[in-house]
Amino acid sequence: MGGTSGHVSLGFAFLLIGLWHLFNCIKLHSLHPKTYITLPWFPISKLRYTEPILIILVTTIFTSMELSIITSKYLPHIEHSIISTSFFVYAFFGILIDKIRPPAQHGLVHFLQAIAFSQQLLILHLHSTDHMGVEGQYHWLLQLVTFVSLITTLLAIGYPKSFLNSFIRAFSLVFQGVWLIVIGIMLWTPKFIPRGCFLRSGFGRDAILCHGERALERAKALVNIQFGLYLIGLTIFSMSLYLAIFKLYSEEKIEYQSLSKYEEDHIEEGNCGVEGQTKLCLPM
Repeated sequence: MGGTSGHVSLGFAFLLIGLWHLFNCIKLHSLHPKTYITLPWFPISKLRYTEPILIILVTTIFTSMELSIITSKYLPHIEHSIISTSFFVYAFFGILIDKIRPPAQHGLVHFLQAIAFSQQLLILHLHSTDHMGVEGQYHWLLQLVTFVSLITTLLAIGYPKSFLNSFIRAFSLVFQGVWLIVIGIMLWTPKFIPRGCFLRSGFGRDAILCHGERALERAKALVNIQFGLYLIGLTIFSMSLYLAIFKLYSEEKIEYQSLSKYEEDHIEEGNCGVEGQTKLCLPM
């Protein structure tokens, strides 16, 4: 996950999947609020396995790139590959489980997702001991978002009918994607480095160093402000998306229900009953 390309590419993958989950969980709940069930992934009608196949492709490419560097000073790249391999395992078995369809299908796939998020959180936490200063602040905040993804995934096993849990989980995936992109751009683009800090190459990787404690504290404060602003912005976006999708699909549902109610009323009045058979009539 090192450098701009690694963070940004994974960020876009998380963002795309998160938006797909956010849209679908809102849509399904708007159409079927009483029978809603959290799904571990959302199939497409003609290309059912698009989402897990996308995860398999992205993680395979990323792992191959990380493992191509095998010297000891690049061991962090192997740590990154463990995270991507965990998501590969989830997607691969997700397809197999969907084909076999065991009784605990959704629970098992959520369990695999939880394992992947656990690996991500563990390695971020341990690996971040090497991420000092500004970089460490970015990755510490990423751990918070990953923790939310992990907890909501575990809750989905015990509470599969909770829409709010599904919504928060999708929101956390979107936030992970956005924050990974921010990390990739802000940490390794010289013009975005905070005043009083600089980018230095060494020990096989680039790192941001600051001139003194005051410059470091200022840089960390800017990271916190960014996180807060992105959180507010994504909250506004998610709430707006929810209201727009709910209004769109609930109106379709109300129109269908109103037509059904109209037909039932005319049946009860006996306007269309013919010798025990029912023929629906609409006004000419």
